[in-house]
Amino acid sequence: MSYWGFLAAGGTHGTTDYRYLVRAAAALEALHLFALIHDDVMDESASRRGRPSAHVEASRWHNAAQGVGDPRLFGTNIAVLLGDLAHTVADRIANDLPKPLRTIWYAVCVELVAGQRADLTGAAAGRRDLAHAEHVARLKSGRYSIERPLELGALAAGAMPNAVDTLMQCGEHIGRAFALRDDYLGVWGDPELTGKPSGDDLLEAKATVLLTLARSRLTGHAAYLLARLGTSDITRDDIPVLAAAMREAGVDEALEELIAAEYDAAIRCLDGSRLNSVGIAGIRDAARAIAWRDA
Repeated sequence: MSYWGFLAAGGTHGTTDYRYLVRAAAALEALHLFALIHDDVMDESASRRGRPSAHVEASRWHNAAQGVGDPRLFGTNIAVLLGDLAHTVADRIANDLPKPLRTIWYAVCVELVAGQRADLTGAAAGRRDLAHAEHVARLKSGRYSIERPLELGALAAGAMPNAVDTLMQCGEHIGRAFALRDDYLGVWGDPELTGKPSGDDLLEAKATVLLTLARSRLTGHAAYLLARLGTSDITRDDIPVLAAAMREAGVDEALEELIAAEYDAAIRCLDGSRLNSVGIAGIRDAARAIAWRDA
């Protein structure tokens, strides 16, 4: 997204501005590693990208070496340090960016932490309201994956404020589609493709738009299960039953409609804009791939 934002704002290869883009993109990549490693610890996810999560792998090392102490705690601690290291590397890469980009970099980091905090506290409070779910999705997912990367790319190219605003408006819609597809894949995704278990978000009662839709549609035993998500009254064996009930109630189709609407809104932001056509085409293709991905 940073690359296409850079081109859409008129950036060109081989310039000093392009080197700023590459640096910003590298920093974002390291920041994503930090977020994924810590997210897996907080969610107690067993796998990521088809391999054991960092904390699971470290626990296995501890067991294999017959280490002293609790292997689970060791694994968690190593993963926290590994995530901290990734964030430190990201900050070091971003440190040499021009001040406008460093200002946005700081905002990205704060928003990411704030989104994760809202995710945890919302789940603990049992929140199911749409406003909270959308707030979490934007900060935790869409903002640092789509909106801010587009903005960093545009700023690296020296974009004017109106161009940045257009890209941010477009990015907000793509970010929503990104988060909604995450919701979908978290329940109905194929673990062989996603590389992580399905149903974890349901089991932990994460505040998602999907759960808000389900709350308004489910009845009977399915509604009973939904109300007990995040408590000891529900087990992993209940999750496929709940997922099937949500599909039967049309929750999956409702999500698909929302995703398509966000994609269309993103494209309308680009139509008629004065952004570079190559960048617009790249954003359009990336948005389509993001909205209808299977992993």
